[in-house]
Amino acid sequence: MFIGREAELAFLESKYQAAGGQLIVLYGRRRVGKTETLKKFCEGKPHVFYACRECTDGIQLKSFSEKLLQEDIPARRYLDRFPDWDRAFRAMLDLPYGDKKKLLVIDEFPYMCKDNPSIPSIIQNLWDEVLKDSNVMLILCGSAMSFIEKELLAEKNPLYGRATGIYKMNAMGFYEAVKFFPDYSDRDKVIAYSVLGGIPHYLKQFDPKLTLAENIKRNILTKGCALYSEVDFLLRQELRETPIYNSIIEAVALGNTRLNDISQKSLVDDTSKTSVYLRNLIELGIVEREFSVDAGAKEKSNTSRGIYRLTDNFFRFWYAFAFVNYSDLEAGDVDGVYKYAVEPALHEYASFAFEDVCREYVRELQKRNELSFRFAKMGRWMGKTTVKDPASPNGLRTAETEIDILAVSREKDKYLVGECKFKNGPFTYAEYLETAAKLSAYKENADFFYMLFSENGFEEALINEANNNDRVRLCPLSEIVQMETL
Repeated sequence: MFIGREAELAFLESKYQAAGGQLIVLYGRRRVGKTETLKKFCEGKPHVFYACRECTDGIQLKSFSEKLLQEDIPARRYLDRFPDWDRAFRAMLDLPYGDKKKLLVIDEFPYMCKDNPSIPSIIQNLWDEVLKDSNVMLILCGSAMSFIEKELLAEKNPLYGRATGIYKMNAMGFYEAVKFFPDYSDRDKVIAYSVLGGIPHYLKQFDPKLTLAENIKRNILTKGCALYSEVDFLLRQELRETPIYNSIIEAVALGNTRLNDISQKSLVDDTSKTSVYLRNLIELGIVEREFSVDAGAKEKSNTSRGIYRLTDNFFRFWYAFAFVNYSDLEAGDVDGVYKYAVEPALHEYASFAFEDVCREYVRELQKRNELSFRFAKMGRWMGKTTVKDPASPNGLRTAETEIDILAVSREKDKYLVGECKFKNGPFTYAEYLETAAKLSAYKENADFFYMLFSENGFEEALINEANNNDRVRLCPLSEIVQMETL
């Protein structure tokens, strides 16, 4: 059963219905669901869907020819293969689809270009000559993101400026991902998302009829299952020096977020080398470099600033629990690893993903115009604050602090502060006061609003505060998780 991707399908459908030729580039990291989305889009439409292989140019042309010549086009009467790529692509104009768009999808397009770099130029010439004014839709799809962005679409490359639509597919958000587990409790939906993230291929491996614990044991920790070797497979497909990448990803997964700390933990001698490795992981969509929401361009240009975090929840889970216990898993001690390594730490581990869920919830509220103001940017705030310290001469000291969610209006006269608590106990009034004390220097010139997110409810004193203060909003887990049904 196909789940989600409503935005992607709506985009493709709008291009299909548009007048004139359409040249669409759709790309994204491996496993993100590009092929399945394109197949869903093609349902009920006359089309040719060609999946490229890693092979020589001659074999690729032969296979592409065979696919096109299965259609009732004039060339099939006197050819068993096209003599060159120009005539092969030009043949899409002869597809017998009547008034409907002549739809051709080329999946994993970078493979086609690998042994014949002239193919983008051939498509460019054909597009400029005839395709752009014809009732055609050519979709080029690929997983090699650096090739798509730096070689296919970049300035001075043949297809630059020709594409009528460019869509980068990202991982599913929380509200799409949890549709794979409709019967899970609200808590287990958050934890399942923290384990698998929003990659459809990963989500499909879990059986929604099994408990979360059984799914983790059977479909991640058991040698031979699809997800057991997934991380190693993906890294070897995309990167060299996988042992170094393993060390770097493990360091980030275990909480080392600064460049110097990652370099030391992974035993890479030079931080400049570590920075290159991290940049490659960023291009693959596995790692991101995060700055405080109020960071300026100067800070972001400084290579030593910012923190690194894993954007792929499954990679984070694998390196936090499976990679460090790999020998035991290879020996078949699945129950032991789950009981003594995963189970005691899983709830706390999920608290980080819960923050992402809450940010998505806030974005959805903005789409519905249900916030007190419209924010221009939102993210984590990282900075320093003054706290009481009896040991200091003046009774105060400066300490590093964070705010889980900080949303700021365009005029910077309104701030929304969000605090997320994914824990066994309720959100306390004291925790709210601690949150409210942050950013006190900004309060003279701006209005502050608070959203408090909690897995296990709120203390009575905090409920009373919210009832009497329209700038404090309490968000229980059920409201956050079930937003799509409200």
